[in-house]
Amino acid sequence: MKLEILKQRLELYLNAERKILSGQSYRVGSRELTRANLAEVRAVIDDLSNQIDMADGSGRGSIRPVVF
Repeated sequence: MKLEILKQRLELYLNAERKILSGQSYRVGSRELTRANLAEVRAVIDDLSNQIDMADGSGRGSIRPVVF
């Protein structure tokens, strides 16, 4: 995925996280709205952050030490 798209998606998920943190659910009259699952949103934020790091070269990728 292109770096710019990843950054846009990350911003959307960060906004969603802010909204969840400001109130997970609320009621208007007889209707109740429950926002998305915070753990799932945070998992996507972590994944997108890792993808952005790898795409722009600042991530370590999957480099692992080799033991001889």
